[in-house]
Amino acid sequence: MDRVVKRVPLTKTALPKLTRVAAYARVSSAKDAMHHSLSAQVSYYSSLIQRHPGWQYAGVFADEAKTGTKDSREGFQKMIAACRAGSVDAIITKSISRFARNTVTLLETVRELKGYGVDVFFEEQNIHTLSADGELMLSILASYAQEESLSASENQKWRIRKNFEEGKPWNGTMLGYRYHNGTLVIEPQEAEIVRRIFREYLSGKGVVTIANRLNADGIVTRYGNQWHKRSVTCVLLNYAYTGNLLLQTTFRENHLTKRSLPNDGQLPKYHAKGTHEAIISMEDFTAAQAEMEKRSAKHAPKGKNYTARYPFSGMIVCGNCGKHYRRKVTASGPVWICSTFNQQGKVACASKQIPEAELLTMTADMALSDLTEICAENGNRLVFRFRDGSESVKRWKDRSRAESWTPEMREAARQKALERSRKNG
Repeated sequence: MDRVVKRVPLTKTALPKLTRVAAYARVSSAKDAMHHSLSAQVSYYSSLIQRHPGWQYAGVFADEAKTGTKDSREGFQKMIAACRAGSVDAIITKSISRFARNTVTLLETVRELKGYGVDVFFEEQNIHTLSADGELMLSILASYAQEESLSASENQKWRIRKNFEEGKPWNGTMLGYRYHNGTLVIEPQEAEIVRRIFREYLSGKGVVTIANRLNADGIVTRYGNQWHKRSVTCVLLNYAYTGNLLLQTTFRENHLTKRSLPNDGQLPKYHAKGTHEAIISMEDFTAAQAEMEKRSAKHAPKGKNYTARYPFSGMIVCGNCGKHYRRKVTASGPVWICSTFNQQGKVACASKQIPEAELLTMTADMALSDLTEICAENGNRLVFRFRDGSESVKRWKDRSRAESWTPEMREAARQKALERSRKNG
């Protein structure tokens, strides 16, 4: 019997498309317990998605110490961006309150995701947003979540105000103290940093100089960051270093925005005396405040045109670090100086200051309104860029030492020369 063999053509069957699934996790506190909770959530969702047949892992997006009322959460916004880019088909999250406590934000986000064909599944409520009754159920449950947020906010306010009435601080996160059993206790090493800042400021040093010296000595802020003008100023303005507390100087606008506003009489303030050991004497604190007012008045712009910008404001860009130059009045006249160099010194940016007189000379034949940018590069090189796309390169000459001297400096040098002459004579 003859064997008959037939060739069967191969038919290609398209594999089913995997559903790209992401997850969202959030905790609203930075406490250690919450760190573990967030880590556990991320691990749980990563494992769940990767083990599920038919699902493709699209990432776990997370936010730490962010309230559910804010739609500016970094992880949340990255997740939405991935959906807009078409990289996500579905999202899993624990509950409505983890996703958003603001009903408006929740529904706006869900509707936007629906437009991209993205389904959101809330585990606790067992709701799929792409289901027929998903949005109705969300509207009802989100309203409850928002009321829960309001109730929690009111309870928190009551607790804080009760502490204020008893003279207790809001928290103990300031440099120089630790919070123990309702009292601020001095942390010796940090307290010495606070004393140094006040000591140097009262000796005549500026806040930028103080910040630079602290950074040069390897000293960091309460949370391990570098010092800047603002962080030094905050220490100098902190009344708590006197051993007293001025409480409820700010308040939250509402439970949705969480925006802090200055208390200008909307709520009572509380002045608690002798609540903890002082780091700075009241005399030194008062002297520092007076010195700040004195310096502020000295450097405040004079005359009616104080709001006018200088001709080169916002125009000069540092070729080294990319920051803008600012105008600074020195003993030898006004100059334009890189913001980074001015605040952190040559170690952070090795740029050079540009005498304003040189800038005015180089731009005398230009219409400043046609300029879009001036790039300050190494070697005293300035690149002028214009609206029509053209460029012009010019260089300025460094002033000689004699040219940079003021009459006071010349007189001081003359007196020193006379003193040396008398000693040698």
